Amino acid sequence: MEAGAARKPLRPAARRAPRAAYDLVVIGASLGGVAALRHLLAELPADFPAALAIVQHRRPDTESPLPNLLGAVSALPVREPRDRERIEPGVVYLGPAGYHLLVEPGWLALSVEGPVSWARPSIDVLFESAADAYRRRLVAVLLTGSSEDGAAGMEAVTRRGGLTIVEDPGSAHSPVSPAAAIARTTVRHVLPLAGIAGLLRGMVQAAAAE
Repeated sequence: MEAGAARKPLRPAARRAPRAAYDLVVIGASLGGVAALRHLLAELPADFPAALAIVQHRRPDTESPLPNLLGAVSALPVREPRDRERIEPGVVYLGPAGYHLLVEPGWLALSVEGPVSWARPSIDVLFESAADAYRRRLVAVLLTGSSEDGAAGMEAVTRRGGLTIVEDPGSAHSPVSPAAAIARTTVRHVLPLAGIAGLLRGMVQAAAAE
């Protein structure tokens, strides 16, 4: 550059929009789970920024009232996903009766393969597939239940760096599932049901706002 030549002002580097720390929350429940899920969803606001995928052990009834029962108390839309449905933030996806609900990066898939942990839909299938797809961007929540379904899935989430939350067995309708997960892996948070929605709001919404 010649002496005295004017320097062109440097353009500030373009700033990328911040990305939420957690993109997906997966929730598993069995015995006593309907009441627990209604309580939890009722406490989440309409602007909750992450998607939620739920497996509740269900009989393979052709007409199940569960989507309506959850949707009636939720500020977020609740629906049963189609196979290969794209995941949208702020939507609650409920695993259909008789199908495993699997997570792929950005997508949900349905499977009629045999029961896992004596269940279809299986919490382990949901958690393990979500752990592979989202790793550190995943939150897994295990609520009340009468089997060990979900314990192996929570272990997979822990191994891949996701955040784990388990309902306190002492306050759960059925303590078997939460206790099995706590015995199997290192769980980050163990809380009574009344504290779980507040923790999710604090972590997921605060991370999205940063």
